[in-house]
This record gives sequence, structure tokens and C-alpha cells, in this order.
Amino acid sequence: MSLLVVATLLLLLIYFFKCIKKPYKYPPGPAFMPFVGNMPQLKKLSKKLGGLHLAMSELAKEHKTNVLGLKFGSDYMVIVFSYPLIRQVLRAEEYESRPDSFFVRLRSMGTKKGVTCTDGEFWNIQRNFVVRHLRNLGFGRSSMDVMILDELQEMLGILGQPTNGEGFFMPRIFSPAVINILWALTAGNRISRKDARLQKLLDLFNRRSKLFDLSGGLLTQFPLLRFIAPEMTGYNLIVEFNKELKEFFMETINAHKENWVEDKEDDLIYAFISEMRKENCDPSFTDDQLVMICLDIFVAGAETTSNTLSFAILMMILHPQIQDKVHTCLDSVFSNKKVPRYFERNMVPYVEAVLLEVERFCYVVPLTGPRRVLTDTVIDGYNIPKNATVLLNNHSVHHDPNIWGDPENFRPERFLDDKGQILNNEHLIPFNFGKRRCLGEVLARSCIFTFFAGIMNVYRVSLHENSPEPSSVPLPGITLSPKPYRAHFTKR
Repeated sequence: MSLLVVATLLLLLIYFFKCIKKPYKYPPGPAFMPFVGNMPQLKKLSKKLGGLHLAMSELAKEHKTNVLGLKFGSDYMVIVFSYPLIRQVLRAEEYESRPDSFFVRLRSMGTKKGVTCTDGEFWNIQRNFVVRHLRNLGFGRSSMDVMILDELQEMLGILGQPTNGEGFFMPRIFSPAVINILWALTAGNRISRKDARLQKLLDLFNRRSKLFDLSGGLLTQFPLLRFIAPEMTGYNLIVEFNKELKEFFMETINAHKENWVEDKEDDLIYAFISEMRKENCDPSFTDDQLVMICLDIFVAGAETTSNTLSFAILMMILHPQIQDKVHTCLDSVFSNKKVPRYFERNMVPYVEAVLLEVERFCYVVPLTGPRRVLTDTVIDGYNIPKNATVLLNNHSVHHDPNIWGDPENFRPERFLDDKGQILNNEHLIPFNFGKRRCLGEVLARSCIFTFFAGIMNVYRVSLHENSPEPSSVPLPGITLSPKPYRAHFTKR
């Protein structure tokens, strides 16, 4: 018995040592705690500073490094800071893969499907299909502009209606418009704002964001907790939510199947069904994959675009002198009845500069990734072990004083040259670059410019009298959003 106890203690001691020992030449960072790694420390610091990206930046400063080495549970986690190193990661093939954890699969309804969280040949086939058919459906063409203008006209009408003294709650005015454009590309038609399906879809995505933000840490590192505490960890809620979301998409997919005829490719769902029914169809084309593609499109585009627009309106409220310049710029080119189009953005460079500054200053996605390292590699002189997860701290680039001089100030002029024309800056990377560059960049940029310029051309925006004093400090989460505020729109 004594030998068994000694052996058990020895094994525990070895395991304990392995838990806290860092790999050879691993990036600098705080010491690993047994079993949990750096999770408790990072969570506490994140709560104190107001965001995970800020907590990571603080630890990087403390350890005087641009490559921070952490451990979450049993997983090695590397966070990369500074533009040169982030650019190196985005361009290197060894960082193109995605983690294959329990939580990644849980977010993908139990399977590693879709486009966002997949990799390898599966990802190449599915990504190429989505890109090709989105272009066929008008991505980046005049037909896409028509969809955006239709949504803008409806918004302009809504903003002109009385609100019974309540004003407009942001970002609710933008979310239905963005969702509708994505729905039209995916399912072939828009949904009326009065339709219960639209409200249900908006509610589903709001719930999804909160669920995964709250449950991600625990279930990622300790998936066994789903058996021990399924309610406390949010596992049961996520499973039920995934079921509800799949049923929502499958209702539309099944309706498409009933109306499908050969070579019918009026929208992305029809195009996918046509591909599924080809004789030599790749086995990756399945109903589950179609559901996940629909989900990826909405998750990638809806919340980030709506939040960026809400930040843009907030900046106009907080900086009325900049709003005056926006109006002056628009008035010099357009009448208040003329809707600015995305292809006309070069005619109003100050307006475009304002939106570029919103993307820099408000950083809706401060952390991008995650990337899984395909092989042992080296960055900035540090060893990154195979299968380690890499996150990119874009906030460190967008708020780097060595690049911007005064990053804490909202100053659109930094994107204008001496002649008042747009001055492109490679350090602004809201959509990243490389093979995993955001698929919806063209649509997002078109929506953001057309909605913002169209509204500013007709209305002046101010803080509603019943709204709390707004702040430019965002709410933390997987994506950042402005703190709730109510806006008042007055026709110019």
C-alpha cells in the first residue's frame, strides 16, 4: 500500500511539474498555474481593464515582449503584437489552420464545418465555392448596391418618424438592415422589419454572442464540465440554442429544396443545393455544411458591421465639430436628396477618412484568430510549438503611438494628405489580409459607407435627452460594441 501511495504521489508530482514547465524558448509570459494555466489571472485582469485584449496588452508590457506566451488549461496560447509580427503571421502558411477543440466544434453545432473554423482541402473547396457564388449573386456589383440602397431608403423613412420621445436605440436601427442584405444574398429575398422571422433571427444572434462569450473559457479548457455542471457552464443552453438555430435555417433550406429545379442558382442556398445534386459532387457538400455556411455568413457580417455603424454615429455625437465637417463635405458634392453611392466615396474623402478613423479608433474586433500552428516554428526568436493556438492583437496595431502619434484621439485627418485626399495606411487592418482575409469585406465597406453617408446627408444626429451620457469606451466581448445610447435625428 505504501508503495502505491508513493507511486501515486510521484506521478502527481511529475504531472504537476509538466503543467508548470514551459517549452524551450517559449515566449515570455507569466508563470503557469497547475491545471488551469493563466486563465484565472487573465480573467481577473480582463475584468479590471475592460477587455481581454487590454489584459493581454498589459501582460505583454509587463514582460517586455511582442510575443506573449500563455497557457489555457493544457493548451499553449500565443498572442502576437505589433504590425511587423502580425503581418508575418497573416502571410505565413504555417499559421493558416484553425484549432480543433471541443468548444470550436460546439460553436459549429458539434461538427467542424462551415468556412470560418475549417482548414485544409475542405476549407479550400468550400471557401472557393462561397466566393464564386457570392460574386455571381452580385457581391461587389451594382445589384449589391441596389440591395443596400433599398435598406437605406427604409432606414431614412424610419428615422423621420416620431418616436414618442424615446429616440432611436443603437444599434437596433442598423441590425435589421444588415441582416436583410445577408439574407437576400443567402436565401434570395428580404424579410420585412415587421416579420416575426426577422426579429427571431436578430434575437438568435444576440443570444449567441452572449452565450459563447460567457461559456467559452470554461468549456474550451475543461469540456468534461459539461457532464458535471451542464447548466452552470451554459452547455445545455448552447445545445438547445444550436438546435433552435439549425431548425431556423433548415426551414428555409427545405423550402428551397421543394422549389429547386436543375441549375437553379438564384441565391447561395439554391447554388449549394445544385452542387449537392451533381453526380460527382464533393462529399463536403451536405445539409450540415450548408447550415454552417449560412451561420458563418451571418456571424461574420451582421454584428461587426452594425457595431461599426453604431460607433460611427456615436463619434458624430461625441464630436459635433467633426459632424459639421462631414455635412460640409457631403453638401459640396450631393444635395440632401441624392444618395451617396459606394463607388462615389472618392468624391467625399473627408467622409471616408471619418469611417477609416472609426475602424481604427473603435476596433470592433480587437483580437483576431485563432490560428493553429501546423508545425514547430519560430517568431521573433521564440519557439512556437506545433498545434499551439495563436491570437493576433490588432488593437496593439491600431493604437500604437509609434504608428499613429496620438492614437487616443479621434482624428480623421490622419487619413488625409496635404491636398485633402485619402492617404492609405497599411497599418489599418480591420479585415486582415492574406488567404483568410474577411470574405465579406466588400459588402461590409459598402454597407458602412452607404448607410453612414446616406444618413448624414439627410439628418443631423445628437444625443437624445433621455439617453445616459455616452462613452467611447466599448463594451467588452468577442466583438466590441458601444455602450447603449439613444440618438435623436433631425432633418437638415
